[in-house]
Amino acid sequence: MPWRPSFLLPAADPAPVADPPEIRGVRRSFVTARDVRFHVTEAGPVDGRPVLVLHGWPQHHYAYRHLLVDPPDGLRIIAPDLPGYGWSGPAPHRWAKEDVATDLLALLDALGLERVLLAGHDWGGYIGHLLVLRAPERFDALLALNIAHPWQTPGSFLPHAWRMLAYQPSVAAFGEYLQRRTRFLERLVFAGGVRHRDALGPEVIRSYADRFRDPICARSATDTYRTFLLREMPHSARHGEQRRARVPILALFGVDDIAVHPALAAEATARADDYRLELVEDCGHFIVEERPDLVRARLIELAAATTRPA
Repeated sequence: MPWRPSFLLPAADPAPVADPPEIRGVRRSFVTARDVRFHVTEAGPVDGRPVLVLHGWPQHHYAYRHLLVDPPDGLRIIAPDLPGYGWSGPAPHRWAKEDVATDLLALLDALGLERVLLAGHDWGGYIGHLLVLRAPERFDALLALNIAHPWQTPGSFLPHAWRMLAYQPSVAAFGEYLQRRTRFLERLVFAGGVRHRDALGPEVIRSYADRFRDPICARSATDTYRTFLLREMPHSARHGEQRRARVPILALFGVDDIAVHPALAAEATARADDYRLELVEDCGHFIVEERPDLVRARLIELAAATTRPA
């Protein structure tokens, strides 16, 4: 038998997991908005201050399990699975990030939420930036977690492009096969992206990887990167993001991230009225799970600093 890298060996069980992982005390629902059947997981008082938390790839709402199982006092944590991810239905588009932002604004409308506090990790953080640029009147503040901000130039991006290009073309080209039929997610992405392995044990990693064996999820992730590399990155290189953020943004960034360099979240290159970067030592890409207490504390501080009169 020819030798193959271990992450290309067939998965032990190619079947996707049927049900979301258990999280004590949460409320689950399906909400249809802009032709997306969103799976939404919530915790905290129904009449509490709403906090929309967005995950990235290769995850789903379970990334925020620590917040969901013990929501801060007075905060209503709302964790949707992004279109085509987790248990949400497929997106009616090819996962252009502006389209996903439109989907999420429609979700807020469907939930009857005029204004929320926003947090996002990875692609959820990038889409969070697009949301506050597009509709600042809908958001109190953004907590951006280990993600580049959108105000990149070729000079700021190119020195760090190799990190993203080390895996993104593979997902864009062969993502459906890699995610559904191999151990790519378990062996490659998490092995290199986690500073503290105990924060994402085998059962947690499997809860993510197994979900991407579903053809809808695998296709959505492939579209996420294919659209980014073929359409969004070239457009950004030619035109760049010119909009200015009027909403307060706190970027929390684990410095041992091998996928995204903290320089891509620098204060000096952000077009924003109020943008702060906090570097977190001894932490990798998956800061929501590696440092849940810190994420919780900064979310509480951001909520307190942006309290609005009734």
